[in-house]
Amino acid sequence: MTAAFDAPPVLFTLPDRNARGRFVRLDTVLNDILGAHDYPTAIKHVLAEAITLVALMGSLMKQDGGQLTMQAQTEGGIVELLVVDYRDGELRGHVRFDRNRLAQLGANPSLFALFGKGYLAITFDQSFGKGRYQGIVPLDDVSLAAACESYFCQSEQVPTLIRIAIESDSRGCRSAGYLVQHLAEGEEGRERLHVRLDHPEWEHVAILSATLSHGELLDPAVDGRALLWRLFHEEDEVRASDGTVLTKGCRCNVDHIRDVIGRFPQSEQADMVSDNGMIVVDCAFCSRAFQIAPVAPG
Repeated sequence: MTAAFDAPPVLFTLPDRNARGRFVRLDTVLNDILGAHDYPTAIKHVLAEAITLVALMGSLMKQDGGQLTMQAQTEGGIVELLVVDYRDGELRGHVRFDRNRLAQLGANPSLFALFGKGYLAITFDQSFGKGRYQGIVPLDDVSLAAACESYFCQSEQVPTLIRIAIESDSRGCRSAGYLVQHLAEGEEGRERLHVRLDHPEWEHVAILSATLSHGELLDPAVDGRALLWRLFHEEDEVRASDGTVLTKGCRCNVDHIRDVIGRFPQSEQADMVSDNGMIVVDCAFCSRAFQIAPVAPG
């Protein structure tokens, strides 16, 4: 583990190119989330990619209680459900999958092998009554990152390039993510102009960003600002700042679970009771088991 991997995300803008971006590296937080379940390597890697993507996209939101949720789902796929969400720097995620069918795929199954004809839903829940919006794209690309690029292009008409790198060894799993977008003229409430993939400003930024290698993204000797300097040192101005520190945040708690159980009739609560007289509720995200006594009617 190194300081470079536990640093906050780097937020940056290129004013002369009408572009903004994010760079994240995950180590401790990632392993805290993955370690809650006994995931095979292939599932760990796809969940690590999803967590890194949500960390990138979540950092695009204002830190005011809004939530970003990514959900991948299939009908009859090996991965039955993947859910990751982000709120004010807190990340959580889990995967439900068919372990027996996964074992038949070999060491490095493709995205299609895992999800089949699945889809990816990305939902932004904005706080303070500002609304909720969602985009859905098919999982017909080679990676979750490519599907997210399609989401931004199709649902938000924002040209976007995303690069994700993941590695794992005996010490655990590490990931890095880079996202850059072209913000069109008129972004602030006016008609969106010049949003096209062949815009000269965007072509320049995308070509430079595409040179990022897997090794550069994961190199702990090169922090986020040094990486930006490598890419954009010829630009007149690059503005960079630290984002919200990323943490594991499951948000499950006894009071909320007890409140939910209390909404069930006594007869249904009786059916939930285990041999020790308690109702056991497992959290899918963190694998904690809560033992709750049946709740008397209010």
